[in-house]
Amino acid sequence: MKTLWAPWRIDYILGPKPDECVFCLPEHGDEDEERLILRRAKYCFVIMNKFPYSNAHLMVTPFRHVQCITELKNDETVEMMAWLKECTRILKSAFDPPGINIGLNIGQAAGAGIKEHLHFHILPRWVGDHSFMAVMNETMVIPEHLNATYKKLKPLFSTSII
Repeated sequence: MKTLWAPWRIDYILGPKPDECVFCLPEHGDEDEERLILRRAKYCFVIMNKFPYSNAHLMVTPFRHVQCITELKNDETVEMMAWLKECTRILKSAFDPPGINIGLNIGQAAGAGIKEHLHFHILPRWVGDHSFMAVMNETMVIPEHLNATYKKLKPLFSTSII
């Protein structure tokens, strides 16, 4: 197997795992840039995945600590769907990908890495972006540093139409 350098993954692999939920945010926004939070709305927030498998991997997460979509209140559901649409628009504007994946994993058996706090994933995709690397070499490629992606996206969320 060949290796590509992805130094931010080692922090996740070897680093201490917090006792508290990583998606339960303090009310202040002092840590938003460090946490890669792009936008706080009334019922949810948009955050970049700090340990992504794909460039510009975003998540829309409710502020309330819920595990299943059935636990969301109607206002939360409506706002989260609006932000999924807005994230799609912003990713298309910023990166012009020919495809977008949007997904939700409920429970560990479904692939939820953090099963305790619901979060939708939004990932821009390009034809062949991971195909041979993932299948033949068990390797993923992230072509841009997280901080560069954050700096590119942050102004687009600041001027968002929602």
